[in-house]
Amino acid sequence: MVRRTKEEAQETRKQILEAAEKAFYERGVARTTLADIAALAGVTRGAIYWHFSNKADLVQAMLDSLHEPLEDMARASEREDEIDPLGWMRKLLIHLFQQVAIDPKTRRINEILFHKFEFTDEMCDMRRQRQIIFLDCNERIALTLSNAVRQRQLPSDLNPVRGAICLHAYVHGVLGQWLLVPDSFSLYEDAEPLVDTVLDMLRFSPALRG
Repeated sequence: MVRRTKEEAQETRKQILEAAEKAFYERGVARTTLADIAALAGVTRGAIYWHFSNKADLVQAMLDSLHEPLEDMARASEREDEIDPLGWMRKLLIHLFQQVAIDPKTRRINEILFHKFEFTDEMCDMRRQRQIIFLDCNERIALTLSNAVRQRQLPSDLNPVRGAICLHAYVHGVLGQWLLVPDSFSLYEDAEPLVDTVLDMLRFSPALRG
């Protein structure tokens, strides 16, 4: 009985997340209420509050579902004993671009994040969470770049902090542009050359030295 109750709770949580994704995609985050999500999921608002503290918590849970498949590759590139950190980063970024291009769920959630998300007063907590996540992402990228320098895959005088900022901004820009005008280029087919372009920037740009 306890197991069934736990499974039912997990199923309800899944229903809520799926309904939130659909509502946010169709209406934008600011214009979607928890009542809208509850109606779409076929649950009460109380059921939503049982699983999520507020709308920001719900949005973050939806975004977290995107990170899980990439975590193993990310951790591999961050290990000090990894002999090919740049190779792992390349695989991760290619996978990221191609996953956005071919997987409808991944694309929808990224479209919500990039183009249907407004930092209103209601979402102040979410803004702080996004700031923390961005800074953490920069630190993790910088760690990978430092490992790549140690393995002589990148120049010894590369500034890993500056390099991380530039790489993060490049990836963010490519995704944002494609999601806005997907017919402008093939994100799937161009994934490898797009990734190799930013890695060449890290290897050869004098502005990233020192």
